[in-house]
Amino acid sequence: MQELLLDIRGLRTQFFTDDGLARAVDGVSYSLEKGETVGVVGESGCGKSVTALSILRLIPDPPGKIVDGEIIFEGTDLLHLSSADMRRIRGNDISMIFQEPMTSLNPVFTIGNQITEAVRLHQGLNKRDALAKAVEALKLVGIPVPERRVHEYPHQLSGGMRQRAMIAMALSCNPKVLIADEPTTALDVTIEAQILDLMRTLQDELGTAIIMITHDLGVIADIARKVVVMYAGKVVEQAPVEQIFGSPNHPYTQGLLQSLPRVDKDASGAKQRLQEIPGIVPSLLNLPAGCKFASRCPSVMPQCHEQEPPLEPVAPNHYSACWLNH
Repeated sequence: MQELLLDIRGLRTQFFTDDGLARAVDGVSYSLEKGETVGVVGESGCGKSVTALSILRLIPDPPGKIVDGEIIFEGTDLLHLSSADMRRIRGNDISMIFQEPMTSLNPVFTIGNQITEAVRLHQGLNKRDALAKAVEALKLVGIPVPERRVHEYPHQLSGGMRQRAMIAMALSCNPKVLIADEPTTALDVTIEAQILDLMRTLQDELGTAIIMITHDLGVIADIARKVVVMYAGKVVEQAPVEQIFGSPNHPYTQGLLQSLPRVDKDASGAKQRLQEIPGIVPSLLNLPAGCKFASRCPSVMPQCHEQEPPLEPVAPNHYSACWLNH
């Protein structure tokens, strides 16, 4: 049994807008063990990124607010910490790679400036030692000639280089948890493979636990040990990666897997067409009663529109929220 590092329990994050109340994260629970990679998947708007921002307490208030739940990190509930104590954890013990490096990196500061800021703040190094640490971090993520790159600006780096610089910044303080929010979006497949290989290598060398947020199930198959499937702010299925791909239980998970591109052919020898999930994710401002996936589900029953199914075990370490299991 691995050591439990992060435990999210019944997390609820809401946004109070002029148009009404948006339940962006509605009772989400999952855990992360030391050195483990957990994949969090789902369509855009399902609450993956808001959950991550809630862990770091980066929800803009107003309009957002964490209204319930616990985020236990090494035995301490992060929601009960003061702002100053949270700043000491953020970027030091828990780091995040944000979705788009060109908007996450400050264009008027060099890459080195942006890495050394975190190192000097959290580790108390002087300017020279912090710069040496930044060079070391860039070298660790495979950026060539790091002694020169550390003095360059974000616009001088390619997309893949900027993503590596973001990873270097996130890893510069040797965090215990790394949250990677769509780290390979907009990268070509070669660079994507290199970034995933890099994250695996760094995890092996540094023992970092990773929360990998993505809509790309191929990435999850490549790197994750456990998978959390989210839909409309809720966890609808959670299981080891082999069970998610080998025996998915929830109709939404099954739909996601059926919509993956395939190279094999059907029984007649014809290429298999992609199967899309009909309909769209319901608005968080106007969520229906019962199961939130009911309007798109091919196996819908009357009960699905009336009561919300609980997340319950369907096999060892495999949980699903679907009335078909009852």
